[in-house]
Amino acid sequence: MGWERPPLLFEVTVHLGTTAALISYFWDDWMHLIQAGFQILRHRAIQSADEKVLFLIFISTIPGVIGGVLLEPYFENELSDPSFTAITLYITATLLIGSEWYTGAAPGNKTMQDMTLWDSVFIGIAQAVAIIPGVSRSGSTISAGLVRSLNRESAARFSFLMATPIILGAGVKQLLDVLMGEQVKLDGGVLAVGFISSVVVGYAAIAFLLNFVRRQKLYVFAAYCILFATLSLVGIGIRDGF
Repeated sequence: MGWERPPLLFEVTVHLGTTAALISYFWDDWMHLIQAGFQILRHRAIQSADEKVLFLIFISTIPGVIGGVLLEPYFENELSDPSFTAITLYITATLLIGSEWYTGAAPGNKTMQDMTLWDSVFIGIAQAVAIIPGVSRSGSTISAGLVRSLNRESAARFSFLMATPIILGAGVKQLLDVLMGEQVKLDGGVLAVGFISSVVVGYAAIAFLLNFVRRQKLYVFAAYCILFATLSLVGIGIRDGF
């Protein structure tokens, strides 16, 4: 027995709502980055800090795109297996604990503007790993940023900024799947509730996580992942009679 996935049209709505939350929260950042993009096209060179950050975001999305194209069809089958997702939650916990242990008493002080090309590649690979169901996208990329000596706020901000084009792309892809295939029709009210809920919850989650990461260690989230994974496996075992 597996989990029944919601209709694809509803998934599209939630994806687009999450994207809207990301764009609205980081509106000022994206306005500067869009302007930087036009400047890059105009000068055909990277000259400012914003232009550099935009370039690094672009580089960091490449591993996720490649990983999504190559691995998503395989992991689509695993999405219906709750035991697989529960087990991979331990990977998220390991990444969170490992990054805090690695930084130790010498936390990084690099900002997004101080990042190197290899920093963005490393964090991008972490985002590609998050294609695996149960591995947190923000958890893996923030952990990677900390390992690459970013300060805590910069690691979190870059994580959300780099996630925006990936999540938007996934939403557009699913929307095309809906338009090209036969999908279950859903009531417009249901879709509206799903969209608004994903915007509100997404916005609040971003604000909370940025504030938390800025001030606290990631061990709390690691403990949550371990607890939830363990309880899930126990519940699955009881359901299936071990």
